[in-house]
Amino acid sequence: MPKKPPPGQFSLLYFASAAAFTRKASENLPAPLTVPELFKHLEASYPGIGEMVLASCLLTINLEYVEVEGEGWETAAMTTIKEGDEVAIIPPVSSG
Repeated sequence: MPKKPPPGQFSLLYFASAAAFTRKASENLPAPLTVPELFKHLEASYPGIGEMVLASCLLTINLEYVEVEGEGWETAAMTTIKEGDEVAIIPPVSSG
């Protein structure tokens, strides 16, 4: 379990291909950020992550799923990630 983020920051957790792409399991980022701002920050920090990971990922904020595609994008665009929040990027998983 990740440690509580420092004041003024939130925790970002990476799973599966997101962790492989960033070579990190987690990091802390400055708060507040909207979901689109987070995605822009990630693309600037990890070029290609938008197309390779974020385009097909699930996103949670404090264990609540946030719709990041289709009609849900309007809600996600207005969602602000606040200090102390825990955000997770969860790529699709396959089963067989």
